[in-house]
Amino acid sequence: MNAYVGWQNWSRFPESVNDSYQWMLGRAAAEINQFGSTDITAEELERYRIGEERGYQSFNWKDFIIKKNAPMQNINVSASGGSENINYYLSLTHLDQESVLGDEFTFMRDNIQSNVDANITDRLKVGVQINGRIEKKENPGIPGYDDYWLPRFAILRNRPFERPYANDNPEYLNDIGHNETNWGLHNFKTGGYYRDTWRVLQTNFTGEYDMPFIDGLKLKGMYSYYIADRFQNGHEYTYEAYTYNPDDDTYEVTGGSTNPFRERTAEKVFRKTYQGQLQYKKDFGDHAVDAVFIAERLENRFLRQYVHSVPSTNTLPLIYFSDMDQYDDSENEEARIGYIVKVSYNYKDKYYLDISGRRDASWKFAPNKRVGYFPSISGGWRITEETFFQNLMGNNSVLDNLKFRASYGELGDDNIDIGAFDYLTGYNYNQGVAILDGEAVIASRDKGQPITNLTWFKSRITDIGADFYLFNNKLSGSFDYFYRKRTGLRGRKYDILIPNELGYGLPDENVNSDAQYGIEGALSYSKKFGEVSLTVSGNASLSRSKFLESYKPRFDNSYQRYRASGEHRFNNIFWGLQAIGQFQSQEEIDNYPVDIDGQGNSTLLPGDIIYEDINGDGRIGWYDEKPIGYNSYNPMVNFGFSLNLAYKGFDFSADFSGASGYSWNQNWEQRWPYQNEGALNTIFLDRWHRADPLDINSEWIPGKYPAIRYNDGGHSNNRNSTFWLHNVTYLRARTLELGYALPESILDKINLKRARFYVNAYNLFSIDNLEEYGIDPEISDENGLQYPQNKFVNVGVNISI
Repeated sequence: MNAYVGWQNWSRFPESVNDSYQWMLGRAAAEINQFGSTDITAEELERYRIGEERGYQSFNWKDFIIKKNAPMQNINVSASGGSENINYYLSLTHLDQESVLGDEFTFMRDNIQSNVDANITDRLKVGVQINGRIEKKENPGIPGYDDYWLPRFAILRNRPFERPYANDNPEYLNDIGHNETNWGLHNFKTGGYYRDTWRVLQTNFTGEYDMPFIDGLKLKGMYSYYIADRFQNGHEYTYEAYTYNPDDDTYEVTGGSTNPFRERTAEKVFRKTYQGQLQYKKDFGDHAVDAVFIAERLENRFLRQYVHSVPSTNTLPLIYFSDMDQYDDSENEEARIGYIVKVSYNYKDKYYLDISGRRDASWKFAPNKRVGYFPSISGGWRITEETFFQNLMGNNSVLDNLKFRASYGELGDDNIDIGAFDYLTGYNYNQGVAILDGEAVIASRDKGQPITNLTWFKSRITDIGADFYLFNNKLSGSFDYFYRKRTGLRGRKYDILIPNELGYGLPDENVNSDAQYGIEGALSYSKKFGEVSLTVSGNASLSRSKFLESYKPRFDNSYQRYRASGEHRFNNIFWGLQAIGQFQSQEEIDNYPVDIDGQGNSTLLPGDIIYEDINGDGRIGWYDEKPIGYNSYNPMVNFGFSLNLAYKGFDFSADFSGASGYSWNQNWEQRWPYQNEGALNTIFLDRWHRADPLDINSEWIPGKYPAIRYNDGGHSNNRNSTFWLHNVTYLRARTLELGYALPESILDKINLKRARFYVNAYNLFSIDNLEEYGIDPEISDENGLQYPQNKFVNVGVNISI
């Protein structure tokens, strides 16, 4: 049995100003910076500073939305055993997990695993593996596709003088004008519910037969059946939002929703896999041969029904035909078939050779484009087994084993974003409704040009590497260089003209190519120091991707080629302006020769960003942009290391991983103060500002960020530049675990084979250069609102009897 309880917290998330006075003071300063004046008076600001009157108090939305130490618990019970001819394994697991968004955001999963292997005769073995799970996700009904998005958005949308309940009375939802982000709404009582359940069963039946008369020849077979059933049920209620009138102690309905949302989805997934395998494996003295032939067929079927309605009440759970306004029904089938031949040979465990080939066919392509052939070859040489090398290294060599290897192979990819039967002409049904002769008629639309020219993407992969062991195998490692070229990527030809009257353009063809290449290596060291066992390992990789060729690229001029061409260029290039400083005074702005803002620098203030005029035309524009970083979370450099220590009954393990060579573009709520007239990010407290924010002639005080404007996304400060782009490097503690196993002297007394207690943590901390922004380093969203990594701390026990 293995059981643990744990607690979860977000690793990081941006902070907003939770002081109404600071928010309003910043707005007053922003309006003066932007317009030269503000309607916010010093007297009104003082009322916010005191914060005692209704409407002038402060509220911390993040603390209201995010709950610390969300609980989770997991228990696994397993049993194994058998006899000479039958072995079995059984496992049951139950997981309960709550979200940091509260105890109404839950996830539950039950797993069952059963394996049975039996020797029917001396030559025949059979096995059955059954794996099932039930997953249930439940949370309040929240507008939008992602129910976990809106609470994150609310933290940087809701303002600190807004409160969830009118007069702080939980019976009356407060009308804050953007009630979809009022977290007081999002609960089962007021907002509705969303329930999503998956029931999945996977069964595998295997057989293995040693063929008589031919030593080393085996026949294997496998049949797999997978079924998944999904039932999703959701209801977003109508609700009322109130405004409190303190004069007569009444609550007036001033907002809410009269547009309920009711949906139900039923899905089924069926997968069948058939696999037959013929293997011949035998040693002939110093020679070893292993030959395999595999035939495999995959069949998938997907059924889906979706119903949407506008119910007349929040209370009835049923969906009635009269309330329905949408019904979708779909069925899809797909199939693949493949054949694999592989022959392996080695001589004295010194020379290795593998040759293989695949023939695959996919349902996605036209019949004459359906089949692809993909060969590969690899070889290895253990040079330390050579007599000349042993003589060269001598008897005291620290090198125990050195193996060189190389491989080349082709793989196919049919994931090219085309649908079933796109190679056929025809019509798509249910493409809207037309009124003909007073009657509603479901419309059909021409599918367009059939896609008959597309076939498999092909990846040609080359790998050259080495493996080595030193100091009596205490130190081991590997090194690899790899190059993957993909050909046949989707692109379009432009030199075939078709009339516009046709209504559609030419289909894509296999005309583009790209490449991914790099190096990677790993080292591991293990040794015992008395009763202490130590293992340390590390790995690192460097990889770049490059677009190679498209179909006959053409450009109007040399600048367009420079800016728009992808030919033989690295991917993920981020273009922007080069920030070369910030204005230190109004005098510097008035005398600056380059037009920064496109308005003769009339909108600039001290602290605003200065950009490099690369083309020297005296103004900042498109032609001054250049590559300044990377445009996606796709690190070029990945690295990690792990540590394992054991002393008597104690054990400790640590696993760290990190990355570098990618960028985060600080944008939206992280760049644009008061975006959507919402909250103010705390990072903007460190800004250029006047000593007296209400005095336009007051002295300027320097800060990190430019002087703020109110909800002004079009200002020159907000252009993409090196001021806002951050090249990220991080190292994260993925896993830390400390355990203790009871000694045998105690186990014998309590009739246990093993008892181990442990505490572990996942994603406990990260060392990086984004901490000051409250941003998790593994981020791709520019606004910083991506769901952050969870930190876990667990306490558990492992017992065997």
